[in-house]
Amino acid sequence: MLYVGGKWVEEGELAVHPEDRGYNFGDGIYEVVRIYKGKMYQWDAHLTRLFRSAREIKMELPWTADELSTLAQQLLEKNNITKDVDATLYLQVSRGISPRVHDIPEKTEPVLMAFARPKARPLADMKKGMSAQLIEDIRWLRCDIKTLNLLGAVLVKQYAKDAGAQDSILHRNGIVTECSSANVFAVKNGALYTHQADNMILHGITRQVVIDLAKENGIPVHEEAFTTDFLKQADEVFLTSTTAEIMPLVSVDGQPVGTGAVGPLSLKLQELFEQHINESVLV
Repeated sequence: MLYVGGKWVEEGELAVHPEDRGYNFGDGIYEVVRIYKGKMYQWDAHLTRLFRSAREIKMELPWTADELSTLAQQLLEKNNITKDVDATLYLQVSRGISPRVHDIPEKTEPVLMAFARPKARPLADMKKGMSAQLIEDIRWLRCDIKTLNLLGAVLVKQYAKDAGAQDSILHRNGIVTECSSANVFAVKNGALYTHQADNMILHGITRQVVIDLAKENGIPVHEEAFTTDFLKQADEVFLTSTTAEIMPLVSVDGQPVGTGAVGPLSLKLQELFEQHINESVLV
């Protein structure tokens, strides 16, 4: 069961208004929340980012954080996301329905759509790692906003797949930014390196959890830009996202990263992340 525009509907009953600005322009925002054993993980952080995204695109959300939390719990219940189920919750807000003009209408009513679906964790891939391809970052310059404008991300992901890789590592003039839908970390001499959280990347929820866990456990973290040459010389590389968690990248451009196997620091962080999940869902 889905929630769309104030109504509970079954799949197949959906209808998008032809002048919904999310449909016409990608004029909207979204969040994807991980559900572990029936409980939302990092929900407050996702809500905080949703409201920030709204402010950045000059959209005023008519719902409070408490109202959205209640809706999220209802979604889990109505879709049988019980304590034994891993899942994701998708929350999307378009600016609303208005005649098709490029400037922002003075008065529109945002349209909220949300659903929850079971989704298994990528545990097998996390053990063996994945491949990546360096791709020029062709996206816009406000990657810090989690908007519905995802065509750039779609294309760079496909470019990587066309090259025989599983994901892309993006760069602007040789400076690494992030992946198609994830943040990226390089490991060198026992320290983590990742692009600073500015307008060139999305400040990922899992990215921040990993940074915090690393610092709490004495692992140095450098939030600063680095080059593709530095990446190619890294001991380990991994990406982080809500659904991919901590995903090692064991080859880049067809060449092995480090030994070509999942490295010890990646494994350590996966272990720390697992503990963090368990502590969170047991609350």
